[in-house]
Amino acid sequence: MADDTADTADTAIRATLQVTVVLCVAPRQTQEWTLELPIGATLGDAIRASGAARQGASGTAPRDDAGGRPASLGIWGQAVGPDAPLQHLDRIEIYRPLKVDPKLARRQRFARQGARTAGLFARQRSGKPG
Repeated sequence: MADDTADTADTAIRATLQVTVVLCVAPRQTQEWTLELPIGATLGDAIRASGAARQGASGTAPRDDAGGRPASLGIWGQAVGPDAPLQHLDRIEIYRPLKVDPKLARRQRFARQGARTAGLFARQRSGKPG
């Protein structure tokens, strides 16, 4: 009798995937959901089940702040689409868009500060000249 209960529990465990959905809502602020989904579920299914879709205007993922494009999605830091299949213990990440292009910010900072105060030229090194 106890063996029947154990077999049933093992079957139920194998019939679902446990995943975590993490939404970055602001700098240093995240919301996290741990879900049990059926085997064969996709990233889009997990986002809908988590309620993260309600954070934005999209049916499968929140929208970014500028222009209403779908937010970037990833599994364990690798960019994927909403149709990506999930595996047990995956970490699904919904990324916020960058507010400033890092390359543009660096160029503007360099133009403002000049070569003498930016990067490798910022510190005077002691020792022999040349």
